[in-house]
Amino acid sequence: MRPDLLPAEPGTSSPDSHRARVVLRGPRIGEVMWQTLRLQRRALLLWAVGLTGMVALYGSLWPSLRDQASVTELMDQLPEVVRSLLAVSDMSTPVGYVQAELLGLTGPLLVILFAVLSGSNGVAGEEDRRSLDLLLADPVSRTRVVLERMAAMVVGIAVLVAAIGLALVAAGVLAGLDLPVARVGAAMLHLGLLGSVFGALAAAVGAATGRPAVARAVPAVVAVLAYLVDGLAPLVGWLEPLRGLSPFAQYSDHVPLVNGVSVSGVSIAVGTVAALAAAAALTFRRRDVAG
Repeated sequence: MRPDLLPAEPGTSSPDSHRARVVLRGPRIGEVMWQTLRLQRRALLLWAVGLTGMVALYGSLWPSLRDQASVTELMDQLPEVVRSLLAVSDMSTPVGYVQAELLGLTGPLLVILFAVLSGSNGVAGEEDRRSLDLLLADPVSRTRVVLERMAAMVVGIAVLVAAIGLALVAAGVLAGLDLPVARVGAAMLHLGLLGSVFGALAAAVGAATGRPAVARAVPAVVAVLAYLVDGLAPLVGWLEPLRGLSPFAQYSDHVPLVNGVSVSGVSIAVGTVAALAAAAALTFRRRDVAG
């Protein structure tokens, strides 16, 4: 008999038996998340570089705009509905400029786009590419797959908002766009949570349907409606009761760049993400996954 096929003596373990135990136990906690991040590292790097470049562009424009009274006059001439939707304030100050140009629409739009793409690819994208079975063939629960894929999405969002925040701080040094560092951190926290809410919604829809197109379309429609509700509620009375349901209300109504972290806004956003993660895990566990 081959020596490597002999049974191990009592109290000892062979390399083969060790490997068997590793396979039976499945991947370590967090392994699915880190593997997902490794696969996405190039795309994440490109996103971070692109967003950093965008902030640098806005920063380079600030010195030529801060002393231009015509810019403020132009903003004042915009229709009230446009100023409400864009959250336009006094653009003659660094905070007002960043709030209007970056944090009002452009930043949230790009972060939500990344989050929705990442969330929809976590389960639905893999299922659509017929590669999900390879992962589920390992002794790893469906709940772990969903939650660790969503955790990878949240880490990716955190990397992006950290890049934006660092670029804003650097712009303060290089272009005179002086912003309180603590307030920048608060704004990035709220921006990251905003993206996480819609990314979690994409992951939940994808886990329930297995269709990436639906997982992207539903959060996109919800994001547009939520943005309109939050922006138009001050002007349209019957929308005011719905404003508190909009993730954009938790993101921007407190104006974190001015007032710091909103505990209630953060709590609602974290609770929403947790609820969507639980819904995603529950529906994916019960659904018949196509081969």
